[in-house]
Formats: sequence, structure tokens, C-alpha cells
Amino acid sequence: MNAVCVTSDAEDFTCNAYFVDGAVPTLVDAGSMPDVASVIAEHTDELDRVVLTHQHHDHVGELDAVLDAFDAELYAYGEHPRRDHALEDGDEVAIGDETAEVVYTPGHAADHVSLVAETAVFSGDVVVYNDGAFDDGSFGRTDMPGQSRERLIESLNDLLDRLPDSVESLYAGHGDAFHADSEEDGDDVRDVIERARSRAERREPKYPEE
Repeated sequence: MNAVCVTSDAEDFTCNAYFVDGAVPTLVDAGSMPDVASVIAEHTDELDRVVLTHQHHDHVGELDAVLDAFDAELYAYGEHPRRDHALEDGDEVAIGDETAEVVYTPGHAADHVSLVAETAVFSGDVVVYNDGAFDDGSFGRTDMPGQSRERLIESLNDLLDRLPDSVESLYAGHGDAFHADSEEDGDDVRDVIERARSRAERREPKYPEE
């Protein structure tokens, strides 16, 4: 699976919003970068759906604009006035040319899900590759109201339990995407998630100011 980050040129804070081409052209998260719909239009004339990992503002700020520009359908776990399809843990959703399993992964957000396909996982903010706090395996912040470090650790365990060995790429809501190198004895996606879990289990503040 090849996912293109359409918010990579954002000047202000936003999430990574990923466009995946294929049989079912899909956007995973919409981001909050102004006029992101025009960037998406550089890659496709049709967008079948937008699938949300969660509804923090940096992931949905431009959602209405994207839905209007492409007449796309909205898939989300949490309630939303424009939601067409409610996601539940264990559901399957088509993304590009693959089918992803919905894994409920709260802790960073109560409505957070990860999308686990055959070759890639879209992890939103529950686990990222690098984010300024840690390199090669970090976890979403849990110091704000409604967040829970303990629940996030459970979510990482659930994600590991349901991660197929065929997954090669991690597309997270922030930081760089991670791609395993099958020709070298380096990390794979499971290693990255396990490292993030180990760091979360220390129960130490993620950022010094927490």
C-alpha cells in the first residue's frame, strides 16, 4: 500500500492526512491544513471516503471542506453530524486496494481507532514513529482531560495482538511514516509498537512540562 501525506507542506500544526489510491480512493483523516482539498485533487478526481482515526481538531479541521469538494462518505467511530458509516471494533473497511480491520484503540482519545490492513497500519496518535519526545517508537500524549495512559497501554497491546506479520508500514498521525526494510536486519512495525509500549509503561511524563 502506498499512502501519500497530503498535509506534508502545512505551515501550521496539523495531523498527517493520508491519501490512498486504488479501487476505493480513500483519505485517512482530513487534517486542518487550509485548502487541503486542492492538494488531494492533485492526486485524484474522485474520493470515495474519508476514514477518521479520531476527531481531535488537527484531524478534522478541514473535514467539511473535503467532504464537500469530493462528495465523499464519512466513516468514523465517534458520532459526527456528517457520519455515513459508524465504525465498530472488528469492522472491516476498504482502503485503496486493501481491506483494513478496525481496532478500537482509546487512551489518547475516547473515539480513537487504528486501521490494520494487510501491508500497513494507520495508527492515528496511539503510536507514532517519531514525535520530538522519542525516536523509533513513541506513544500519544495522555496528560489532558479524558485521556488515560493505562487505557493507551491496553490499546497498544490490542494492536499488537491483531497485527499481522505481513504489515510493512506504519502511517501515524504525526511524525514520519515508518517502512520496514526486509533486506536488512532492522526494526519492523511490531518492534516500533513494542518500543512505544515499553516507553509508555514507564509511567513517566512524555514531555518535561507535563
